[in-house]
Amino acid sequence: MQTPVAKSKPLPSATAPSRHVYDVIVLGSQLGGALAAALLAKRGYSVLLVEHDGTGPGYEHDGFVLPYAPFVAPALKTMPAVEEAFAELGITTTIQRNQQPHVPELQLVLPRHRMDLHTDAARRRAELTRELGAPGESLLADLTATGTQHEPSDAFFKEGPPLPPDGILERWNLNKRMRQHPGLETEPKLVGEDETSKLLRGLLPFVNHLDQPTSALARTRPLSQALQTPWRYPGGRDGLRQLLFERLTELGGDLLSPENTDTYVVEELHFEGGRYSAVKLLRSDTLYRSSCLVSATDAGALRRLITDRKKHRALSEQLDLSTIKSFLFTVNWVLPEAVLPRGLGELLLLDTQDVELGPLLIQLHPARTPDGKEDPSLRVVCAGGFVASSVRDLGEGYLQSLAMRIDGHLEALMPFTKDKRLLRSAPYLDAGAVRGSRLMPHPHYTFDSEAVLGVTGLKQHTPTKNVLLAGREVLPGLGLEGEFLAGMRATRLVQEMLKKKAVLKR
Repeated sequence: MQTPVAKSKPLPSATAPSRHVYDVIVLGSQLGGALAAALLAKRGYSVLLVEHDGTGPGYEHDGFVLPYAPFVAPALKTMPAVEEAFAELGITTTIQRNQQPHVPELQLVLPRHRMDLHTDAARRRAELTRELGAPGESLLADLTATGTQHEPSDAFFKEGPPLPPDGILERWNLNKRMRQHPGLETEPKLVGEDETSKLLRGLLPFVNHLDQPTSALARTRPLSQALQTPWRYPGGRDGLRQLLFERLTELGGDLLSPENTDTYVVEELHFEGGRYSAVKLLRSDTLYRSSCLVSATDAGALRRLITDRKKHRALSEQLDLSTIKSFLFTVNWVLPEAVLPRGLGELLLLDTQDVELGPLLIQLHPARTPDGKEDPSLRVVCAGGFVASSVRDLGEGYLQSLAMRIDGHLEALMPFTKDKRLLRSAPYLDAGAVRGSRLMPHPHYTFDSEAVLGVTGLKQHTPTKNVLLAGREVLPGLGLEGEFLAGMRATRLVQEMLKKKAVLKR
């Protein structure tokens, strides 16, 4: 079954915005920043979003636009606070119209079993008991319970708690709220040691940004959201970002991205005394000034823009608290649809039996060309597994060997297709001039700081008072929802900082 693709409107063509002074500049392409920029524009603030590390709609290779990684988006109803923010922007209907389930919703592939996990309870029971016998009933009960484990904590996140807390008062208020929501500490239900339960837990790394999460909340909420219905959005993460960019520009915000200008990479941040004052773009003498900066790029990328680290030591030290431990390494195959095995699902979790790679998440996409057209006769098979960040230092030969190991798993999954493929591509090896974090579309982090509820990372407030963080390192244990929640809180913090009366726009 082919998922309809949303026809995104082209972003306005421009070399540079006509204005150079804003209320707020959002730096980076992560989804929390995109949401914050759109919400602030909606509330009457002048906003410039500089994409800086943006991935664009994918990367080009030999006539195809290919995804950087597989991407699973939970249903909006599992993220009620985020759903409210999207409703404010007027994009809920668009998302719900375009977001669709995979067919089947999830397919599990183990050495001795292959199971289709349909949403329909009767079909799911029949499949599990057919493959596993009596233990299938126990697994079904665990899966059913897991799919609702996000619900006891919904009300807590809908209140917009100060996560991570900044200062004694915020911590006191947060502790008070936490005591009112015992569901935050609900232990995971999917705890079986059978190979199928272990494989299902292997989905967790693909839906959060913490390395080895240990808290109950970090292990239950993102997994529960994803397992209830693992949705696809046309264009994946980049499709969601594009939708928010379009809404930003419709609301009067300005955007510098690879889609509309050659000048979108920031060279350095400028400061006046202890305060941020402006951003300077690469190959440009223009300074874009703003009252505050919201960073939606990785901490390492932001740190590199601080040219005088001694003078801004406190900010640099906060950014140093984050370390990338692993990242999602992806291989794409372009194949004729006709050669795909019958019954191959659109979203698969594959048990590789490979200690280094772990499970592979495999997602089928329509094949796209650089002009945006789809070829209905072709499919992109996108397979990703997590590898240690240190492999980047082992040279291209080792990265090629990783890609070949993934190739081997795809060959075993889809026999007799290797000779039919039109292209094999790995973004880390074949994405051309793509830089930095774009080659790590889904990193996992560790932090030298307290993890409140086991889900927090870097504080949004920084020692540079008018610089706020809204990237995926703020609430890494909540995955995609955490990115959006960080953007929503950054929006409130900007409003408090600027003390400007919001003027809602249509």
